Amino acid sequence: MTAGPFPPGQVYLGWQYELRHDDPGPAPRRPVPPHPERLNPGWVAAQRREESLISRPARQAAGACLLLAGLVVLLGWSGWLNPALTGLGAVTCGGLAVAAAASAWRGRRAVGAAVAAETRRVTAARVAQERYVFAAQDDHARRFRAWQGRQRAFRGQALWYPVSVPAETDRVDVAGGTMAGWSALLTMIAMPRLAAGDEITVIDLSEGAVARDLVRLAGQLRAAPLVWVLPADLPRFDLGVGLPAAAMADILAGCVSAGPSAGSHDPALDHALLGRLLEVLGDGARIRQVTAGLRALAQVGDPREDVRQGLLTTRQLERITGLFGRAAADRVVTERAWALEAHLRVLERLGSDPAPMPRSRLRVVAADPGGGAFGNAVLAAYVTATLTYLLRHARPGRPWRHTICVAGAQQLPGEVIDRLAGACEATRAGLVLAYRSIPPPVAQRLGRGNAALAVMRLGNAEDAKAASEQIGSQHRFVLSQLTDAVGASVTDTTGESYTATMGTAQSVSVSESRSETTGRSRGRGHTSAGAAPFAARTGSGSAEASESYGTSGSDSLTDGINTSTSWGITTARAIGLNSSLGRTVQRSREFLVEPDELQRLPPSAVIVSYASGARRRVVLADANPAIYTLPSATVHAFGQARQAGDRTPRAGPAEQSAGWRPGGRPPPNPGPPPEPPEWRRR
Repeated sequence: MTAGPFPPGQVYLGWQYELRHDDPGPAPRRPVPPHPERLNPGWVAAQRREESLISRPARQAAGACLLLAGLVVLLGWSGWLNPALTGLGAVTCGGLAVAAAASAWRGRRAVGAAVAAETRRVTAARVAQERYVFAAQDDHARRFRAWQGRQRAFRGQALWYPVSVPAETDRVDVAGGTMAGWSALLTMIAMPRLAAGDEITVIDLSEGAVARDLVRLAGQLRAAPLVWVLPADLPRFDLGVGLPAAAMADILAGCVSAGPSAGSHDPALDHALLGRLLEVLGDGARIRQVTAGLRALAQVGDPREDVRQGLLTTRQLERITGLFGRAAADRVVTERAWALEAHLRVLERLGSDPAPMPRSRLRVVAADPGGGAFGNAVLAAYVTATLTYLLRHARPGRPWRHTICVAGAQQLPGEVIDRLAGACEATRAGLVLAYRSIPPPVAQRLGRGNAALAVMRLGNAEDAKAASEQIGSQHRFVLSQLTDAVGASVTDTTGESYTATMGTAQSVSVSESRSETTGRSRGRGHTSAGAAPFAARTGSGSAEASESYGTSGSDSLTDGINTSTSWGITTARAIGLNSSLGRTVQRSREFLVEPDELQRLPPSAVIVSYASGARRRVVLADANPAIYTLPSATVHAFGQARQAGDRTPRAGPAEQSAGWRPGGRPPPNPGPPPEPPEWRRR
């Protein structure tokens, strides 16, 4: 992006397509000067010819009178006429000749005067024409310069503006969306936060690796991510290990509520049973010890085997079997202990083989599809409940200093979500909850409190209807051609999965840097083992990464988006196939917020609704992170750009029409390229 990094302290959900300057249209036409006025030689010849015809009798009469006068003089001189008659005849004939000649001369003079008058008229008309032409040319020059200014403003204007929610917003509720859409939105939200030195925790319950692009891009900001894929990484996942007994009882009781029998029992009984059991086991008890104690209460298996394995001591076994009376155990405790053991045995390998972990500002905990629906539900509830406990005991910080994103939050019980939202609000941590569907419990929580609502594509008609009613069907939006074209090229399923960093932590640390080992050990020893991976603090490494982003991180991030993410490759390919998409000056279609329109939104399109002052704003945005690399994108909000004007230098018209960055390569010829075109600033 030519405008630089994002301003800090903002939460971005996508890009808004707006035209501040309309298309000025074609250039004003150059004035065509009229044919110049000139004296018509044919008219002059006609006047002279007509005068000659008119004066011909006078000329002939003058000639005849002169001839007659000469004859009279000749006859008088020869004596045929007396002198008096000769003089009289000569004078008479001479006078008639003079009169006829004068008439012919006056006619010729009148023709000359008419020609002279016509010449003066033509000269005056020519001067008036030249004055009109000069005025028209000056007016055309002024209008052409004004058109050039509007054309430069139109071609050099920013077309994509970031859509941000106010910093006082506590939560963002995402309703609907595909896996590809969630991947784009998660990358759009997290990358500016990581660039600013903040921390991101992603709980991916979608089983679709929606944070895959984000994990790839995090390396561009020197923020090596930590990825746990559960249940495979449970031995190296130590979240919650070493917590006090009371806290562990509360967390484990909340995990049972995620099972299929959540609504058929009293959670207070589970909490009391686990609390007493953990009092016997003591603080820092492992999950395997808890399940061993539950088996002893449920009278399942041989408790002596657990004693031989070191999970329980003889003294602990005696105290556990004596916690409840025999009658109570027969009627209630045995059944609940058996049910609790069935739920918690999924967590038995938790923290059994911890690995040295570096300090990271990006942490991803993902559910593996191979874990099973029941096991993943328990794991999701455990991670969320433990994170809620750690947040409650953290000091409040800057708003959105630590952002937590939960993809697939509809799988969590409502009480777990409410407690997590309350803990985030108390500590000012940002929370993003993405719901694939909108069942009644989710519909009751959408937009509750000081939250922004983001609606993406909804497949179910009832969900689309509920979202349309909450947003308001009176809003009309215009979809950009780029959003429609790129959305049609992105597949909803990528067929890829996460690569757990915990499984290769040792090899990565050796190949990348050996000097980080001491810093990693010191970072883990700073807090308890359970709180270390999710601590809401940033050390010197985060500040260093933020500083590097301000200098050269923008270029590497741009290159990473174009070459490392599916969105960057797809966007570059779409622009390469259609040069007009580089400017996106064409409208795709206009639509109202209606259920059928919400069901056919492009994957990256998101309708954002949030409170702004005394009113509520509703904006159509595109969560495509590759828009960041377009030369027509700016990091300044649309309202700020409209007030201050676009002062950012832009590419020339030829470059912008093709959608390429200054100094970039020309776009490829139309046709499917063999590889994604390189699309980066040099």
